[in-house]
Amino acid sequence: MGEFGQGLINAATLIVSFDSDFLGIVGLSLRVSLSAVVIACLIGFPLGALLALSRFPGRGAAVAVLNALMGLPPVVVGLIVFLALSRSGPFGVLGLLFTPTAMIIAQTILVAPIIAALTRQTVEDLWAEYGEHLRSLNATRADTIATLLWDGRYSLTTTVLAGFGRAIAEVGAVMIVGGNIDNLTRVMTTAIALETSKGNLEMALGLGIVLLVLALTVNGVSQLIGASAQRQALRA
Repeated sequence: MGEFGQGLINAATLIVSFDSDFLGIVGLSLRVSLSAVVIACLIGFPLGALLALSRFPGRGAAVAVLNALMGLPPVVVGLIVFLALSRSGPFGVLGLLFTPTAMIIAQTILVAPIIAALTRQTVEDLWAEYGEHLRSLNATRADTIATLLWDGRYSLTTTVLAGFGRAIAEVGAVMIVGGNIDNLTRVMTTAIALETSKGNLEMALGLGIVLLVLALTVNGVSQLIGASAQRQALRA
């Protein structure tokens, strides 16, 4: 059968056996990534909407910077967060380095620009379509943002899923600020890297399978939401 085939069988056995260490790693990965995405949405939705509706000198440059931040190198973000949270850093007194909170901060910094940039594009497109109508109703800025965000909920849900996909697959930043500490900051991506280097293919493959299933699920849900949005638009 070969080493790879046997490794897959052992990995599947590990998954269905509900191994406590395995489940702990998966659970921490989900908790960190979901927390980061929620915080990123709280930042990115209003920021992206405001940037879409506002007109001010330098707006083009602000949009360009925001779009560029979507490609932030994870290891650079990890380094910046590490320096900020280290004992000699400005937030070292909080003692957050090598904790799940530090990992959430790093992932939030990576995901928030994605959420904000895609939200800006969505809201800007909707404003071009409904702006005249909203102005005729004398809608306030807050009402306008709320209305456009709600109307773009299908596209924004896909945006959230894209952010989650970026967060759950991240390894560089969380490795730096989390330290890959067993039973504390070890998530799926960092555990895969460690277990592969140790030759523990069962654990690495098992975590890889779960990560792949999550990625496929996110992609599938995104496609279903897109198809649902198209049907809604056709009915309208």
